[in-house]
Order: sequence, then C-alpha cells, then structure tokens
Amino acid sequence: MGEVYKFLRYLKKRWVILLTVPLVTLIITFLLVRNLPNTYISQAQLSTGLVDETQQTSITGQSIQGDQVRQQFSNILEMMRMKRVLDQVSYKLIIHDLTSGKPFKEPSELLKTLNFEARKHALHVYREKYELKQELVATDSDQQGMIRVLESMAYDSESLKSKLQVFRSGESDFISIQYESEDPDLSAFVVNTLSKEFIDSYTALLKSNQIKSNDFLRDLLKEKTDTLARRMSMLRDYKIRNGVLNLTEQSKQLYTLLLEYDTKKQEAIERTSSYAGALNEIDRKFDPNERRYIESRVSKINQTIVRTKNELQTIYNLYINNNLSPYYKLKYDSLNNKLTEDISKYNDQYITNPLNAKQELIAQKMNLEIQMDISRYSLTSLENKIALLNAQLNKLVPKEAEVQTLEMQVDIASKEYAEILSKFNSNSLESSFSSKLTMVQMALPGAAQSSKKILLVILSAIVSFLLCVVFFLLVYYFDESILTPQELANVTNAPVLGIINFTDSSSSKLSEIWTKKELSQRHLLFKDQMRSLRHEIERSKAKVLMVTSLDEDTGKSFICMNLAASLIITFKKILIIDGDFMKSYISKNYQSDQFVEDFFADSSKVLNGEIGSSYTILKNRGDDYSLMELASEKTIIEKIEAVKNVFDLIIIDTSSLQTSSHVKEWIAFSDGILGVFRYGDKIDNMGLLHFEYIKKTFLFKGWVLNKILEDDQ
Repeated sequence: MGEVYKFLRYLKKRWVILLTVPLVTLIITFLLVRNLPNTYISQAQLSTGLVDETQQTSITGQSIQGDQVRQQFSNILEMMRMKRVLDQVSYKLIIHDLTSGKPFKEPSELLKTLNFEARKHALHVYREKYELKQELVATDSDQQGMIRVLESMAYDSESLKSKLQVFRSGESDFISIQYESEDPDLSAFVVNTLSKEFIDSYTALLKSNQIKSNDFLRDLLKEKTDTLARRMSMLRDYKIRNGVLNLTEQSKQLYTLLLEYDTKKQEAIERTSSYAGALNEIDRKFDPNERRYIESRVSKINQTIVRTKNELQTIYNLYINNNLSPYYKLKYDSLNNKLTEDISKYNDQYITNPLNAKQELIAQKMNLEIQMDISRYSLTSLENKIALLNAQLNKLVPKEAEVQTLEMQVDIASKEYAEILSKFNSNSLESSFSSKLTMVQMALPGAAQSSKKILLVILSAIVSFLLCVVFFLLVYYFDESILTPQELANVTNAPVLGIINFTDSSSSKLSEIWTKKELSQRHLLFKDQMRSLRHEIERSKAKVLMVTSLDEDTGKSFICMNLAASLIITFKKILIIDGDFMKSYISKNYQSDQFVEDFFADSSKVLNGEIGSSYTILKNRGDDYSLMELASEKTIIEKIEAVKNVFDLIIIDTSSLQTSSHVKEWIAFSDGILGVFRYGDKIDNMGLLHFEYIKKTFLFKGWVLNKILEDDQ
C-alpha cells in the first residue's frame, strides 16, 4: 500500500503532463474525425439446415451434435471470407460503378484517368473473370492494373473483408452477414451479392463433391460385387468337388453316432465282465465229474445253440455296420427269440443226476455263456465301427476348415458389399435433394448509425492518459532514485538521523532563521528539522564530527553551517573546519581570518574562541593540499586535542567520498562521521564501495537526507 501511495505522489508531481497529453490527443482526434461521414449497416441471414429440424428430411436426415456442428459452421464461415468468393463481389461492384449512372462511390483518381477504351477493356476483363469465377493475377501487367483500380475504389477483397462481419447467431441454425459503408445501398448490395455468390458457389461445390462421391462409390460397388460373386463361386465349386452338402450337419450326425457306438461299446464291456464273473462263481460249484455228465447229455442241444449264436453274431455285425438299420434289427430280434427257445428246450431235455440238485445253476450257466459270447463278438464290431466313424470324421475336419475359410471370405465380402451399397444409396438419395443453404432474410438499406465521433474523441483521451500512466509506472518501477529515509536506510543498512527540506540559502540569512521570530512556514519547518538533527548529533557524543557525502553538490557545507548555528543557540562553542581543499565552499562564502594551513603549520597557534562570536571558522586557501601535507600526524593530533578542550564540537566539512584520499586523512583524526545524501540521487556500485569503507571504521553515525522538495513531503 505504501508503494501505491508513493506512486500516486509521483504522478501528482507530473500532473501537468498527465493533463496536457490527453488534452492534446483529444484535440487532434477531434480534428481528424469531425469530417467523418455517416455509416450504414445492412444485414442478411442464411439458414444452413445443420441444426434446424424443419429442414431435415425423414429419409436422409441424420442429426449431428456438438463439435461436428461447430466445425461445420466454422468451415462455412471461413469459406464465406475466402478471397475467391469476395472477388466475385468485387467484380459486381466495379461492374456496377462502370455501367450504372448512379455509382456507389465517386470515381477514384485512378479511375478518372482511364479513357473510354481503357474503361471498356477493364469492364470486359471484370465480366470475363466474373463469369469464369477466376481471380486476377498480380504477375500479369494488364491484370495488375485492374487490381489497382479495385484497390483505389476500396472494392478489393481485403478492403471488403475489413468492414465485413460474418458470424453464427448464437447456437442457432442461422449465419448473419453484416457490412458497413458510407452508402446504405452499397451495404445492402455487398451483403446480398455475397450471400448469392456464396450460395451458388457452395451449392456447385457440394454437387460436384456428391457426383465424385457417387462415381467413386459406383466403381467401388461394382468391384465389391465382383469380389462377392467370385468368392461365392469358389465356395460352391469346392463343395461340389468334395461332395460336401452341409458339413456342419454331417459332422454333427457322425459325432452323434460315434457317441452312441461308444456308449454301446462301454455297455458290452461291462456286460462281458459281469457275465465272466457270474460264470466263474458257478464253475466253482461244480466238480469235473458233474461237468462231464452234463455235457454228455446236452451235446446236441449245445450244437444248435452254438449255430444260433454264430448267426446271431453275424446279424449283429450287419446291424452295427449298417448304422443300426431296422431291417437287421428285426432279424436280430428273431434269432434272439430262437436262441431263447433252444435254451428252453435244453432245460426241458436236461437229464440230471439224482445226486445233483443244481439244475437251475446249470441252466443259468448255459444262458450266461451264450450272453457273454454275444457280448464279446459285439465288442469287435463296435470297435470297427467306431474306427470307421473316426476316420470319416477326420476326413471332414480339413474340409470343414477350408469351407469355413471360404464362408468367412464370402461373409466379409457380403458385409463390405452391403455397406458400400448402403452408402451409395444414401449418397444418391442426398444428391437428389437441393442444398439446404438458403437465404431467409435479404439485406435492406439500413438507417445511419449513431455517430462514433464523440466516443472516439473520449476514447483517445482515455487511452492517452492510460498510456502516460503506464509510461510513468515503468519509469517509476525502474527508477532507483532514493526518495525516502526508509529507502536510504534499506540500501545502505545505516540509520538516517534527519531529513532537511530544500531551502534557498540566499533568500534568508542563517542568522535570521535562528534569531528572527516571525518566519515563514517553510523556514519554521526547516528550523524544526535542524533541531531534530542537532538532537541526534548531541546523542552521538562525537567531539570531532566529519561531514562528507557520496557525490558533490549534496549541500553538506550548508548542513555544517546550519548545524553549527543550531548548536550556538544551545550555548555551545563550535569550531568549523573547512577541510574541503578542492571546493572550499565555506572559505569562499564566510568571513574569517583563521586558516587551516596556518593553524596546523604554526605550533604556537592556539584557538580560544572569540568572545561574542557565534562560532569559529578555520578556512583554507584552496591550494592543492591535503591534511597530512600541512603538518605531521603528531602535530595534527596535538592541535585537535587542544581545540577539543576549548570547543564543545568540532565540525569538519570534508570533500566527497569520490576524492577518498582526502577523506581518509580526516577520518584518522575524527571520532564521528555524518553523511549527507541528496534527495533523488542514486547509489551505484562505486558509491556502495566507498560507503562500506567508512562504515568499517565504526565511526559512521548516520545519514542526513537533504534537499527534499516540499511537494514530496
């Protein structure tokens, strides 16, 4: 906040510039714009049909949203600003002015110089270019002249574009075209001509693209048709060549039979195992004698049963090999019934030993043996059939893979064909409709616009004022001048003992400032500032105070004399030594018969202070001397110690730190250093180095910021 306040004060001091520059700018702008003609604006509107549902057809209408809509509108807007379209408007304008008795504009100086033949030739060129929708070529010398004529009338594309506005009305379906000129008829003509030319150009471009797209899709559709027919022919030929009707159904049937036969095989294996186990159990119940007795009695019946069993096995094999044919199933059932009858006869004719009570076991054994034989015989047939089915199935696998590959190719070709056909039909249908871009509102000559002259004048004053403020802000920001005690203390890292306003010493004598009761407000403030500085000096306890500065003309001699005057009022004896042999300001402006050269050169010279005088001054003769060239160091110390006992304070006005050799000699005999800094000065790197030197002596008491302007308070 402090920086803002300082900047405002900085601007306040320059109020004349801040007032003068905007005022001059305002006057110049007024003189420039006072003769500006009135302007007229005409506007037309086009409907694109992109987001208007009333223009979407039920057949081809596909709504587009979001970024696609914005992108299409951007494309249309840029196409309307194209030079090719604006050139058509330029041709119409110049043709109108060359042929009409009421042109839109007064002929330019260049147009006036054209004779009848030249105007006729120009009109012919413009009409030809308009009909052919071509641009003028700048490299052709003749057409280059035509371009200059358009530019002289401000009918060229760039001039038209500078006053033309083309924009989308919000998020609607409409595009607004707006043109501003000095003639209402010209504004309406430009807008309407541009709308018509763009609609014609856009429609022609759209139709051309649709025709090219149709031709491309037609050729692509024919190619896809041929590809689909070729791949279908390959699939058909392969099926015919390999006798394949329906591989999926065939493989499914074979797999079903394979599972069925495998199930029967497992059942036969289980039956055979169960029959063998049952027979083993029965055999253990008979001894060899009983077995021989039984076999001798039933040998004839056994032979019949064996024959039936063999026939039954043969029929069963035929039944299996013929895919479980019903014909062989009937024969199998008939033989099975006959076998059952033979076994019954065997039971009826069985002659048993009266000692044997196991007739039932014998019959069961015979029956189990027959069933086990049948089961064993069926295993071989089932295994053969399973092997045959596996072989057939294995033959179908590569055919199935090849057929699937061909069918996949046919499917891909079919999808591509369907997609291209859909696009072709859709594109053909869209091309049959007219363009959706239409003019919904024609431009009419508009009323004169409100004058912008006052606005331009006011704006020029405001802009110039802001530019001045920005300029001063930059100057202030990069200005390293020290304007406040805080800045001086921050830069040097040393205290500021007092501030002194700028005071013209010639306007009032020093004695009057400290003795006269009625003083101006400015002198009263100066007096208070010196009292504050006097207080700080008294607190420093320095007996020999050396006053120096970083640069020349800082007012350090003035500070020395006024500091001495302020101390005299407090009944102090003050000795002022003009130690600046280069400038000798005090020696030249104040009266005294005492000289530094004499005081240090004459060992018997003693200063007691004149009674009634305000202070004692030791002047110098201004020769090219330095302190150590006047006397030895011992003599100087003795002299300084002598006057310290006589005076309350010794003030030494030395040269600036730029002549550091002179200052260094005085530092050796001082016990306090006071720096005087001029308001608004800068401290460069060299000045900081000089200050660091005196700061390292630990004698530096502080700064006095001098010559502060009252306006900066």
